[in-house]
Amino acid sequence: MSPSPELALAASGLVKTYPGGRHAPPVRALDGFTLAVDAGTVVALLGPNGAGKTTAVKVLTTLAVADSGEAQVAGADIRRHPDQVRRRIGLVAQRPSADPLATGRENLVLAARMQGLSRHDAQQRAATLLDRFGLLDAADRQAKTYSGGMARKLDVALGLVHRPQVLFLDEPTTGLDPQARAELWAEIERLATDEGVTVVLTTHYLDEADRLADRVAIVDAGRIVVEGSPEELKQALRGDAMQLELDTAASATAAAAALAGLPGLRELHVDGVRLRARADDGAAVVPAVVGCLERAGLTAVAVTVARPTLDDVYLRQVGRSFQEAS
Repeated sequence: MSPSPELALAASGLVKTYPGGRHAPPVRALDGFTLAVDAGTVVALLGPNGAGKTTAVKVLTTLAVADSGEAQVAGADIRRHPDQVRRRIGLVAQRPSADPLATGRENLVLAARMQGLSRHDAQQRAATLLDRFGLLDAADRQAKTYSGGMARKLDVALGLVHRPQVLFLDEPTTGLDPQARAELWAEIERLATDEGVTVVLTTHYLDEADRLADRVAIVDAGRIVVEGSPEELKQALRGDAMQLELDTAASATAAAAALAGLPGLRELHVDGVRLRARADDGAAVVPAVVGCLERAGLTAVAVTVARPTLDDVYLRQVGRSFQEAS
């Protein structure tokens, strides 16, 4: 595979298998994972826990070796030139990377020194990042005293200390409150827009992928099943998303049978007490749906009609809702 100057990341056919337990079969975490990422963009790997997102990040950041397949990251081959890859990327893993007993400033200076910066330059870089992330007031406090949002900002700052070309963020906002999430979202957007950093983001939050990503790659069973911009993926689903809530799961199943074949309604899917469907014109078909249910002796607790979401895309591509998969 020849690296392209327009691509910050190009992976093809990555396979990674982990040994099973004493009585368990091996686990294929990656099964032909293939992805191309344009420089200066934000790409979200969207999928539930166990889909293969974190394994993909480990392989692409040289923390794990694939069984087969190839990839270039920031112009360097992950197998032949792993040291070059590491110098050109930043990684913010799920677990905190800062020393809890060191201050925020000390953590950043140490990271910068390890990347080869002089003492003066390391101190300057630390001050710049502390200011950018709103951590100056807490710069000389131990990291263990930071709130969850502050600690996550420090983690991202550590990943940026050497000015990487590609930044990997593995579930960066898990456990954060809404304000801290919004602040981190704003910083991620700024990195790509103002500084041209390529961001590869793994997430199991639909709204996060929809808000941040230029491109979304839905990951399931170790492979990417569909990829595109959020709007492209949603617009590919014609019509509206309709959801009916019944009183019991049995009623939802009976409703699906009653509505099968109703003109203007398709792709019926039962999810517990909910029945999901696609409608050519949601508002127009609601009266017919309600009438059909009444004739079958069924009553919907609630009926909602909305434009397609990434959850609807996931349902179409994977065969189950994102909530079910999670």
